[in-house]
Formats: sequence, structure tokens, C-alpha cells
Amino acid sequence: MSPGPIRVLIVDDSQVTRMLLAHLIEQDPSLQVAGAVGRGDQAVAFVQATPPDVVLMDIHMDGMDGFEATRNIMESRPVPIVMCSAVTDVHAVATAFRVYEAGAVALVEKPVGGEHPDHARLAKELLQTLRLMSEVKVVRRWARRPVSKAPPQPPTPPHGIEFVAVGASTGGPPALQTLLGGLDKDFPVPIVVVQHISAGFLPGLSEWLGQTTALQVQIAAHGIEARPGHVYLAPDDVHLAVGEKRRLRLERGVPEHGVRPSVDHLFHSVARCCGRHSVGILLTGMGRDGARGLQAMHELGATTLVQDKASSVVYGMPGEAVALGAASQVLPLDRIADALLRVVQPHSGSGATP
Repeated sequence: MSPGPIRVLIVDDSQVTRMLLAHLIEQDPSLQVAGAVGRGDQAVAFVQATPPDVVLMDIHMDGMDGFEATRNIMESRPVPIVMCSAVTDVHAVATAFRVYEAGAVALVEKPVGGEHPDHARLAKELLQTLRLMSEVKVVRRWARRPVSKAPPQPPTPPHGIEFVAVGASTGGPPALQTLLGGLDKDFPVPIVVVQHISAGFLPGLSEWLGQTTALQVQIAAHGIEARPGHVYLAPDDVHLAVGEKRRLRLERGVPEHGVRPSVDHLFHSVARCCGRHSVGILLTGMGRDGARGLQAMHELGATTLVQDKASSVVYGMPGEAVALGAASQVLPLDRIADALLRVVQPHSGSGATP
């Protein structure tokens, strides 16, 4: 590992934005601006000649845009690429999530000027993401499953699995897409998800997952009854919990592990509600949120699936769960959907009936 600062290539067609980003990066002693270019083709050429440790890439540029530049880089000289997007409308943000399909490792909100009240928060998130993503191994991208590859599933058997609960943080959006993409539209159990994500990105994430998987994806609302084949994402800044009769609850409790919504909060509620009739899945993410909740589910007999280190962008949350002995199985990302199907409908594919 190089003892020097992390070298960052800035790619943005606005000179003002390039200057702002360079100023922010140079304020962090662990980071260094390796270069700043205004077009996608210039970024590809720069990476070929002098590969940086991480690229900070704008999405919308004249000529070769961020999507095409990312694909070119990942096919020819892979380096971690963090995409930068301004939060505008839902459809624009949903389009921005396509960067993961192109091979980017993270999507962050573009920082605003120093006079804006969100400046400090966005700058902190950007710098932290650059530091984390610079360490990601990008030799090979995760395999993608085509939508509806899994066979249709019969209804939930009596006394079977009632809920699937999923937690993710850093690197979570593409991991969620891989997991959900391995399930059919007739998946017989509701899925509840806490994904740590910057404010404003959640509606776009919901739309993108709905477009690229076979399941019905929506942001959870208080009091609704969870339905099979539906995925419910925890809203910004509230905890998501499962209550009686499959009713979802949104709760304004204190942050847990410094975050709200919290994966632990969701997992503990599922443990209380469903016990062994549930599945907990903990995916890539920084920190330890979700580990204790998964342990509670595991101790009550639930099946608990944890993403392995090799396929995780950040092994913080999964690693904490493994250290606690909270995992029934530790699996590569692309095998978790199959493991989930075997638990939810163990007789599928065998011709047997419950």
C-alpha cells in the first residue's frame, strides 16, 4: 500500500465545479488531486496514462458522458469510480443509479457552495466516500442476474417464512439489485429493507430497483400491510419496524449507531414479531449497524444470511455480525438469492409439495 495520499482524478465539465471539488479534496491531508479534466474521453486517456487511486466522475457531460467513460475505464484499466450527481427529480436520480451497472462503486450527491446549509454535510460524505472507495478492489465486477430468472414460487406454506429483512449501507444499492434481481415477481414473502443512503436519493433508488428487478418496490408508509412480492424501503430519517398482522411501523425514535433508519431497529422488530419464521440478510456496509439485531434473530431461530468479505465493498457490518456468531451462512453476494429461495420455499425445483 502506498504511504502517500490517495490520488483523486476529478472529471466535471464545469470549471467552477472542478475548482470547488479540488478545494475540498486538498483540505483533506489523506487526499490529493491527481488531475482535473472536463470530458469523459479525457478521463479515459488520463487513467490509461497515469492511473489514480480513485476517480470522481460527473454523470452529464457533452460528448462522452459519465456512463460511457466509466464503462471504458472499467473495461480497459479498472480503478474505483465514484459518481457525482445533483439531486433534482426522482427520474433523474433513478437514471443516476445506472452508474452501478456501468461499473461505478459509489454514487454521492454533488457538494454545493460554502454558503449553503448542506455544504459541510455533503463535503464530509464526499471525502469519506473517496477514502473508502479508493481501497475497493475493482478487478472484476459482480455478476448480474437477468430479471425473472428464478422459477415462479407457490404461496407461502403454512407456518413458513413471514418476513425477509435486509440491511445494507456502503455499496448497498448494487448489492440490493443483485439480491432482488435473483427473485421472481411471485416471491411469496414481503421484503423490508433499511439502506443507509444520502437524503434525497431514496425515491430514485426505489424507482431504479423497480425498473431493474421483477419485484414491486416502494418506500414504506406507516400502518400499511406488507404484501408478498413487494419490497419496502425505510424512508429517510425514520426507523422502520414490523408490527402485528404484517403492519409496517414508522417510528421517530432516537438514532441507533448514529443513524436513522437503523438496521438494528428493523431486525429487532422482526425478531420480536416473527422469530424463527423470518430471514435476516446483512449486506455490505460500514460500521456495525445490524449485527446485534441479526444476532437477536439468529438466537430465536431465524435464518440469517451474511455477505462475505470478498464480495463486500466494505466488510464492516457483515464482519461485525460474523464476529458475533450471528450468521447461519456467510455467502458471496451472487449466491444469497438462491440461499433465500431454498429457505422460503425449500421444495421448489424438486417437484415436491409442502
